[in-house]
Amino acid sequence: MDEPTYEKLQFSAIRELLSGYCSGSLGKQLAARIEPSGSAKTVRRWLDQVSELQRVSEDIGLPPLGSIRDIRPFVDKSGTPSGVEAEALNDVASTLEATGVLCHWSITLPEDAPLLRSVTSRIGDFTTVAHRIRESIDERGVVRDSASRKLASIRATIAQAKTQIDIVFNRLLRQSSVTRLLQYANPTFHADRKVLPLKAEHRGRVNGIVHRSSDSGSTLYVEPTEAVELNNTIVRLRIDEHKEISRILLDLSRLVHMNAEEILRSLNAIAVLDVLVAKVRYARDYDARLPDISADGSLELHDARHPVLATIFRREAKEGKPERDVVPIDVRLGDDFDVLVITGPNTGGKTVAIKTVGLLVLMAQAGIPIPVGPASRLPVYGDVFVDIGDEQSIEQSLSTFSSHMSNLLDILKRAGRSSLVLIDELGSGTDPDEGAAIGRAVMDELLRVGAAAIVTTHLSVLKAVAYTEARIDNACVEFDVQTLAPLFRLRIGEPGNSNALIIAERLGMPRAMVKQAEAHLSGRHQALTKAISGTLDSRRRSEQARREATEAKLRADENSRECERQASALNDARQEHERWVEWINRLREGDEVFVRSFERTGRITRMQFQKQTALVSAGTVDFEVRLQELLPPESSEDSPTSRRA
Repeated sequence: MDEPTYEKLQFSAIRELLSGYCSGSLGKQLAARIEPSGSAKTVRRWLDQVSELQRVSEDIGLPPLGSIRDIRPFVDKSGTPSGVEAEALNDVASTLEATGVLCHWSITLPEDAPLLRSVTSRIGDFTTVAHRIRESIDERGVVRDSASRKLASIRATIAQAKTQIDIVFNRLLRQSSVTRLLQYANPTFHADRKVLPLKAEHRGRVNGIVHRSSDSGSTLYVEPTEAVELNNTIVRLRIDEHKEISRILLDLSRLVHMNAEEILRSLNAIAVLDVLVAKVRYARDYDARLPDISADGSLELHDARHPVLATIFRREAKEGKPERDVVPIDVRLGDDFDVLVITGPNTGGKTVAIKTVGLLVLMAQAGIPIPVGPASRLPVYGDVFVDIGDEQSIEQSLSTFSSHMSNLLDILKRAGRSSLVLIDELGSGTDPDEGAAIGRAVMDELLRVGAAAIVTTHLSVLKAVAYTEARIDNACVEFDVQTLAPLFRLRIGEPGNSNALIIAERLGMPRAMVKQAEAHLSGRHQALTKAISGTLDSRRRSEQARREATEAKLRADENSRECERQASALNDARQEHERWVEWINRLREGDEVFVRSFERTGRITRMQFQKQTALVSAGTVDFEVRLQELLPPESSEDSPTSRRA
């Protein structure tokens, strides 16, 4: 499997869709690179991971991932001489704090979720590291005064110098002899130094240093002499402050670097967990489920829907366009036949059918739930080969047919028993007789190498192959000849008709011309049509019986599961009742109990087993209550009305 195959089957759209369900950039990046596996063991593990998360999330919710960011670049930089900036360390602290919350969530995972526990076991708790960073850097990414005694002393001295500068400027601005020399009676700044806006014609009237003039030259920015040394002191202190901040940040960076390996391992595990959460969210939103993995190479999909079409239809509905639903199809392969030939009119949805199968196979082998009905199962294919659409190569000056044949020959060289081959419009692009001969040869070769395959064609002669080869069967996509619209439902065991003559008549071809066209049909074609019609009723009954058997098995399996659930619930209730009886028999005068009907606690005054009652003291009043109303005192923390003895 390769990227061109993914593109042809729109797997990239699934990657994008899955990324949208991720909580953070870690998961989004991993989802954008997700690939199917050809290992059955790996695929089962991925699907079981999703199954475990679906189950445990009903009790403890999905893992909290919202505050986790991709801090890997900062972790990598933490080992460099320059270290990590304060703002970046703030992001590191936020993520490490969230990692700690995630660790506490993972503690609540039950023992029967070993695959999830394996993932979360790689996530470390870095609360201590986050706390150290938070002690030095606030949520805005600013280094705190308390980060070190030296920094606190430097900033305190700077504050004192600023106060003294303010005193100097306030004193000058209270003097009318000064303010009348200024453009406006407020100080301003040149770099970090406080200055006065002196009118240019009064140059020299205020003692100090002229730092610059305005663009017009009408204003001089003067630093008063009394403030020069104070500003110089602040400049020196700012240098010292910068050095001390750099030292603090470098120390914190080293702390992160000391834990870098564990942090990176945790982030990789969090990315995996985020993608698992995305799969669960996608499954909920699209009514998707986890298929069974078959060991015998058989594929059976019930109510299979194309997920990209479903996404498009959803977007259209949001835009106010008429609502449309994806028509589900039933497909099987590898059980009673290995090659499925789908025939019918060009507009009948044949391509959508094989793309649906191909895409769902890729999704399942990437551990992604697929939009199918119950009892759907898939094998794990080592390769999926696709020949869909025109692939004319301008560079090689190949015709459409030549390109098609080159691709087919490459597929036949590489395909084997673990391969799924999907070919659209087999035998097209050349003379129909020669195309049919090539198509038959291709199908024979697919049977020889043992590959599973679904091919579409509009060549009627290829329908007959299924009547001579036991491991090949026909299928058609239903078409409404009245409305000339495809119905998209797939019927196994029935060859499709092009319906060209019927369509031509519906479009206005005179009946006489239609009759004439029918007369030109070859005797071979007419004989084949007659033979197919003769077997159609029995095949339809066979397929109907198969569908009914499948539905009956599904009902039986569901009934069996329901019986198991009821038996388990009865067993739990019996055990709870036995524990309650044992507790009742141990009750003695003075023991604390919870009375369900009163929703309050009290103490046993006397047990009256012969009457199946007890006297309970609640404050100054004794109540006679039935034993069934008594529960252990810790039950008061629960909803009393939901408890039953």
